[in-house]
This record gives sequence, structure tokens and C-alpha cells, in this order.
Amino acid sequence: MKLLLTSGGVSNQSIRDALVDLLGKPIADSSALCVPTAEYGHPMCTPASAWRFIAGQTPAPMCDLGWKSVGVLELTALPSIGKDRWVPWVRETDVLLVDGGDATYLCHWMRQSGLVDLLPSLTEKVWVGVSAGSMVMTPRIGDYFVEWTQPTGNDRTLGVVDFSIFPHLGHELMPGNTMAKAERWAADIAGPAYAIDDQTAIKVTDGTVEVVSEGHWRAFSS
Repeated sequence: MKLLLTSGGVSNQSIRDALVDLLGKPIADSSALCVPTAEYGHPMCTPASAWRFIAGQTPAPMCDLGWKSVGVLELTALPSIGKDRWVPWVRETDVLLVDGGDATYLCHWMRQSGLVDLLPSLTEKVWVGVSAGSMVMTPRIGDYFVEWTQPTGNDRTLGVVDFSIFPHLGHELMPGNTMAKAERWAADIAGPAYAIDDQTAIKVTDGTVEVVSEGHWRAFSS
């Protein structure tokens, strides 16, 4: 897939331009499915915050960008309805908008639903993640970001990309997300990683990684 891995959504013109480039057409001509699943695995998220994401009423612009159409893909429901029903929905959409919450919970339901098995065939689809929706594509998220008591008991995620992400760098509502904390987190990750703020995204196309930013970020080598 083509990836736009954000911390705070499509929050500025540079990230929006990167999204349009990945889509290959205007947002107004593109269909989207939003995925709120990660919300339910995080103790700070609620049914109200999941609704705000779907309704485009969060500080992280995603569902409110002016899409041709927007639908909801709830991963926890997919195992009960069968692939013949939901796979065409995914194949027919242009972009998946994947919300934040707990990345290990999202990873679990991507596997349980079968969505992860479909990803390799979605070469022309765009995945836009915010926070955990981005982190799920990395190999590890670090214990600092694990909030769900998952069956595996670790911080491993999908490993679609070979780097990890520390989101919300310097966020005023997350005083623990400092550069000093990111440095300690990166030392524990012991692999390539990025710390990014909410004005930064990482664009991945055909294995090429590009940082798109109007804010602050830092790369950590392995």
C-alpha cells in the first residue's frame, strides 16, 4: 500500500499535498473508509471520541477533508459477516483513514479480521494513519505506548515498514512526550525510528521514505 503515517492527521498543506499525490486525484473525487477500531483499546478513548473521529470533529483532520464519500469499517465486526461481504468494500475504496488509540489492539483486530492478509494485494490503495493508526505499520511501538493488555503481552506490531514512530512530540496535552523521552524510547527500540509532532507525516511509496513536515521531527538510527 501507499502509506501516509501521521501523528495528528492531515494537519497542514504540505501533508495534504502529499495525500493528493498518493491518491493521484483530488480528495473530492476519492472515496474513503474510516477505521475507528484502535480507539476501543485505549483507556483515554470513549464511544464519544470514536464518534468524533467518524464525524470529522477531532483536532486531527481526517474524515472532514472533503471526500467524495466516507464510510465506516469497524474491524471487530468483520469476522462475523464474512470476507465475501467486506473485502469488496475495501477493494472499491481509494483510501483507509485509520484512527489512533492503542496500536497493539488495532494490530490484533487487523489480524483477527483478515485485513492484514489483504494488504499485500492493495497496491494502489492509500493508508492514512493518525497516531496508533500509523504506529501499527511499524515493527514495534515500545512499552511506553502499550495501553491494552493484549494476549501476546508485547509491543510488536505489523512491521510493514522497518522503522518505529514516536508520535505527538511536544504535544501540549501530552507532557510526557518530550524529546528526552523520545531519545530513551528510541534507545529501547534499538532500530530505525522517528519522533514526529502533529505537523509531521511520513510518506512511504514503493519503499521510499519521505518526511513531510511543517513542524518538528527527529530521525534515530539503529
